[in-house]
Amino acid sequence: MAAGMYLEHYLDSIENLPFELQRNFNLMRDLDQRTEDLKGQIDSLAKEYTANARTLSSEQKLSILRQIQQSYSKCKEFGDDKVQLAMQTYEMVDKHIRRLDTDLARFEADLKEKQIESTDYDSTSSKGKKGDTRQKEKKSAKTRSKVKSSDEDGSPKSAQKKVKLLQPGEFNSPSSNFGNVHPSDVLDMPVDPNEPTYCLCHQVSYGEMIGCDNTDCSIEWFHFACVGLTTKPRGKWYCPRCSQDRKRK
Repeated sequence: MAAGMYLEHYLDSIENLPFELQRNFNLMRDLDQRTEDLKGQIDSLAKEYTANARTLSSEQKLSILRQIQQSYSKCKEFGDDKVQLAMQTYEMVDKHIRRLDTDLARFEADLKEKQIESTDYDSTSSKGKKGDTRQKEKKSAKTRSKVKSSDEDGSPKSAQKKVKLLQPGEFNSPSSNFGNVHPSDVLDMPVDPNEPTYCLCHQVSYGEMIGCDNTDCSIEWFHFACVGLTTKPRGKWYCPRCSQDRKRK
């Protein structure tokens, strides 16, 4: 269940809670007022009894004492009713607190379950990526071994197979023409002296490359590894030299 559903259901359950609490508080206030009124009557009867004790007959005395006793009994009933209302109010609030705790526990359990599922999915994906990387490495190793064997043959055809990664006239965006090529693989391969070089390393185009957004940049294109990048950054990007020039300005 989503967090929004938990919240919506809980808010629906406590929608009438303020009105119920207000009703109970009003009843308790009414009981307090009635108790205070009875206490006033008891004080009046007690004063009347003590003031006229010598002149009152036995029946009058008994009547006043009975009234006092009845008033005390009423006060006790009101007090018991007030205690019951207080307990009912407490249980009402406590019930919603327990439900909130239960919903929170369920929500946390759902979150943990989703985290475990996402972790399992990530681990499975990473294993698949590792397997693909190993296969690519094996293919690259086979390709390098073939290139070395053709170097030993010394034939013109084999020399033509060791072509540069880009012809001079075909260069637009180096990163759009090549896959992930390791720098050591490119350095091991013969390079056409007429092929243009790029980046701070003054090597040919290979792998993923990024262009400097400074139109006056003298180098223009850079290898990801040489400028410390692993993914293409968002927005405009400037090479280390152009960045320093911009800071000086």
